[in-house]
Amino acid sequence: MIVRSFKELEGTDRHVKSASGTWESKRIVLAKENVGFSLHETVLYTGTETSMWYANHIEAVVCVEGEAELTDHDSGLTHTITPGTMYLLDGHEKHTLRVKKDFRCICVFNPPVTGREDHDENGVYPLLTEEV
Repeated sequence: MIVRSFKELEGTDRHVKSASGTWESKRIVLAKENVGFSLHETVLYTGTETSMWYANHIEAVVCVEGEAELTDHDSGLTHTITPGTMYLLDGHEKHTLRVKKDFRCICVFNPPVTGREDHDENGVYPLLTEEV
């Protein structure tokens, strides 16, 4: 059994801040736990815009605080995401989040991330592996 709090991850190697400066993430469960997924608390900052494309991962996101506008690049559809709203990127959709109010969410990735990932120039997390 593993018991962790987001608070205890602050300032550790599991507390990742993006090179872009638009988000930070506390990675509470990682690939090295060998459970088939990773679990994160991520905060994207008011007034920022982040374009992403999880070409190597499936991601589920649940908003717990704040507000953002989610645009699917392929369909052109835009959704307002507020607390209690979930979105699932099950088709590796290219998407952009425009943050209206600090956006705190809980994210699950499959395959799990190692904790070292940041978006590349295409908004992709590389598929890194971890010895477990």
